[in-house]
Amino acid sequence: MHIEILVEDSSGEELLKALLPGILGPQAHPHTWRMHSYKGIGRIPRNLLKKADPSKRMLLDQLPRLLRGYGKTPGIDAVVIVLDSDTRDCVGFLKELKAVADDCGSLYNNIMFRLAIEEIEAWYFGDRDALLSAYPKAKPDVLGRYVQDSICGTWELLADAIFEGGSAVIRTCGWPLPGQVKHEWAKKIGPVMDPDRNLSPSFKKFKDGLRRLTVSVR
Repeated sequence: MHIEILVEDSSGEELLKALLPGILGPQAHPHTWRMHSYKGIGRIPRNLLKKADPSKRMLLDQLPRLLRGYGKTPGIDAVVIVLDSDTRDCVGFLKELKAVADDCGSLYNNIMFRLAIEEIEAWYFGDRDALLSAYPKAKPDVLGRYVQDSICGTWELLADAIFEGGSAVIRTCGWPLPGQVKHEWAKKIGPVMDPDRNLSPSFKKFKDGLRRLTVSVR
């Protein structure tokens, strides 16, 4: 089967590129996928029929247009959308997302939304062995403060554990340093992660959902 995967930023795409072969097997053996990253999460349009400007690459702003297009495109078996929950109520947010899919998609049950709680950096904490393999000098006291998949300023806590000067330096320097640092984490930690070892509940839902999808869609 072929899956289109949408993620809200390029560091998330970098991480998923490293993880997908461990979840689905090597590309094209037997499944294929294509990744699409955006410039942020954006927001669901109030008017789902309004044409979005494709040059404004915010994921939720583009979602109705994308789902309608995928539903008309031969060879696409499923669409997976990966988002940070941030501080949103997950139940309510997923309900909104599924309403968009029901209104705009024609792939029916083959549209899957998955949320990283609170941010995708939670998935690094879920594989502590991989994190320490990539950053052996990570501060154990900071790592010990993290409660898995909690709302706590996840990326900042990870930065405090592994980045010299911590999140305060990243915030002071401003853009593009936050994006660059998150890319480095994806490139260094992602390749040594083991999907079946990860303790993050939101990552497990992502992994298990993908595997179920490939079984149910033929």
